[in-house]
Amino acid sequence: MNNSAISDGGLRERKRAATRGSISAIARSLTAERGLNGYTVEEVCEQAGISRRTFFNYFPSKEDAILGHVDDELPEEIFTDFIRGGAGSPSGEISATLLQDLVELALKMSERMSSSEEETRQLIGVIKKEPQLMLKIIGATEEREAHFARVLAAREGVAPGHPVVRMAVVAMGGIARHTSMAYFSEGNARSYQDLLLENISSARLLFSQPLNLPEQDSAEGHQ
Repeated sequence: MNNSAISDGGLRERKRAATRGSISAIARSLTAERGLNGYTVEEVCEQAGISRRTFFNYFPSKEDAILGHVDDELPEEIFTDFIRGGAGSPSGEISATLLQDLVELALKMSERMSSSEEETRQLIGVIKKEPQLMLKIIGATEEREAHFARVLAAREGVAPGHPVVRMAVVAMGGIARHTSMAYFSEGNARSYQDLLLENISSARLLFSQPLNLPEQDSAEGHQ
């Protein structure tokens, strides 16, 4: 493939991402102003300058438009360094820098989340207007969790179902949800990054404590 074709492909994807972002911003703004049932898909299309067909090519519903697209929230380029960080360890073994790199990845992702005061204001407005959407907006969906598990597995050279991969997805997802709930709470004045690091440090302190696990009886012992 020549450089021109690669450039054209990149330009098309940037345009698609820009259209997706515009649709999501408009849907969030209208939801914050009127509630989820206070506007139509046609109104979103009119403001975005697209057809109804184009809207549904990007999103199956208004709720999905509010949530945004997984490729925009978790773009591949921010995972490049993260995946590279596991290259020094043997395939199938969990790398010694996984936790450090997970924290750095979470901070990079949080920079995208809080890059715009207007976007933050819209999200807060959406949550206040439609609280049932809160978990969808701030939590990891099954698609995002599966995507994250695949990234972790690729980095470590293990299967997506590896127990450490599963626990990393659960732990980081739980920390992110708890952080987001505090960040979007009424009267919060702390940054998302500050809250995130506090929660990560608290989790690390808990799991650094001594722990005596009970011995597991062998299967033969019960026969």
